[in-house]
Amino acid sequence: MGALLFALNSLLLFSELAFATHTGSTWHYKFDVQLKSVKRLCNRKSILTVNGRFPGPKLVAREGDRVVVEVVNNVQNNVTVHWHGIRQLQNGWADGPSYITQCPIQTGQTYVYNFTIVGQRGTLFWHAHFSWLRATLYGPLIVLPMQNATYPFGKPDKEVPIIFGEWWNANTEAVINQSLQTGAGPNVSDAYTINGMPGPLYNCSAKDTFKLKVKPGKTYLLRLINAALNDELFFGIASHTITVVEVDATYVKPFNMKILLIGPGQTTNVLLKAKPYYPNATFFMSARPYATGLGTFDNTTTVGLLEYQRPNSSLSSTKLQIFKASLPALNDTAYAAKYSQRLRSLANAQFPANVPQTVDKHFFFTIGLSADPCPKNQTCQGPNGTKFSASMNNISFVLPTTALLQAHFFGQSNGVYNTTFPNNPLFPFNYTGTPPNNTFVSHGTKVVVIPFNTSVEVVLQNTSILGMESHLLHLHGYNFFVVGQGFGNFDPDKDPAKFNLVDPIERNTVGVPSGGWAAIRFRADNPGVWFMHCHFDVHLSWGLKMAWVVLDGKLPNQKLLPPPSDLPKC
Repeated sequence: MGALLFALNSLLLFSELAFATHTGSTWHYKFDVQLKSVKRLCNRKSILTVNGRFPGPKLVAREGDRVVVEVVNNVQNNVTVHWHGIRQLQNGWADGPSYITQCPIQTGQTYVYNFTIVGQRGTLFWHAHFSWLRATLYGPLIVLPMQNATYPFGKPDKEVPIIFGEWWNANTEAVINQSLQTGAGPNVSDAYTINGMPGPLYNCSAKDTFKLKVKPGKTYLLRLINAALNDELFFGIASHTITVVEVDATYVKPFNMKILLIGPGQTTNVLLKAKPYYPNATFFMSARPYATGLGTFDNTTTVGLLEYQRPNSSLSSTKLQIFKASLPALNDTAYAAKYSQRLRSLANAQFPANVPQTVDKHFFFTIGLSADPCPKNQTCQGPNGTKFSASMNNISFVLPTTALLQAHFFGQSNGVYNTTFPNNPLFPFNYTGTPPNNTFVSHGTKVVVIPFNTSVEVVLQNTSILGMESHLLHLHGYNFFVVGQGFGNFDPDKDPAKFNLVDPIERNTVGVPSGGWAAIRFRADNPGVWFMHCHFDVHLSWGLKMAWVVLDGKLPNQKLLPPPSDLPKC
């Protein structure tokens, strides 16, 4: 398809659209996955990009629009693309996780992702969903309200996507492959980035700094996206307060904060009200990690600059004062919990919170790190000579060689997956207390099968095995309501009485507190096979993942659609 840089008058806010054409309510995009030489931190390396851009191009559509993305793989790696947060109703074939809903797009092949955005609007993002390729293959996915619809807050003067990432000087595929081979934790990133730029605190990066230029008195909608692989981030703008109005493409009751927390896979929209006068200063927009685990992490800070447009009478040679943002301590779990507790769904007549009030199926999943014994004739560098692993309910998920959705649709699950994933841990223990002596896990491609329209509650319980740390759990194909969170072990007798069933936050990715738990509810109204996994890619690689098989309902609009003719083959 011929590429045309196209923008409607109504989309002038978005000046960096991907190469796209727009006809009626259908957007056509062309994604060429190709290598590009990029220099960061004094080093030049070849990275995977879409259309030669890093970060990747912005994809824009309206609620109700159809989106057609032709992805052409021009590199040696297998590739898939996930449209993170799009529900893909009856259409898991467009979801993207490799070996879950599709086989990868191989070198020289093309696959067309074809989906309609139903009942969603807000900030999401797209990213590769194969190994660690999303380190550089990612970009914003902006879903505007329907034509003539308005935001439930004052219209901003400008909208700006801000996407956080991680940068490795090394090849990230080599990094994770070495980790999986030796059993050790992977080497950490060398920098964090804002819109692909590390900022002035890193070597050779003063020119590689994102700058947000604002006018006094104007209001800006910042669309924040955390595309980092393995780190939650604190973010704040020096001497400014921001108003949180949306998370994970769901409107929230607005509240003001100096600092927010955003985990990998999460998005947050905030309103920034510029000062009413020219302040004769520049302000740091800073992000650095919130880290709770025992392992090493990238303890650096990425900075962008908030710059005010000078009045005509101001001399450009005047040296401006620089204000730096003050962020919480790296392990400030109390602040993280305080921030999470502020989040509430808007829950009004126009945007109701349809929380399941009753539950058909209860599940209790432990999540955390674990270990595998070292293979014979090999020296391993994990805990006590073992290999790092990760699991849910003590099962470390094994990716199949045939896509689960394909096997499910054609009734060919034998030898691909089994339906014995446990509803509860097989061996209960004091999950956040002294860990058991045996930290080994079993391995398998196991799923949970549930009937269409089942109301589901899942308690996600963190464990202390190999150290307590937070986990970001992402569910494909669904939003869910976070009805409860707490520290320690979940108490099934006392904690449910404290659940918020009125206006809990609605998300697609939840942070399960370090040394604690989170309870989520959703209605299984989307047939197909849906991946659930930690959005720390290191934990994903180690096996902290599982899948739900939601059966067809009785009506035509309750059934999984047939696969497209160009579905990649394994």
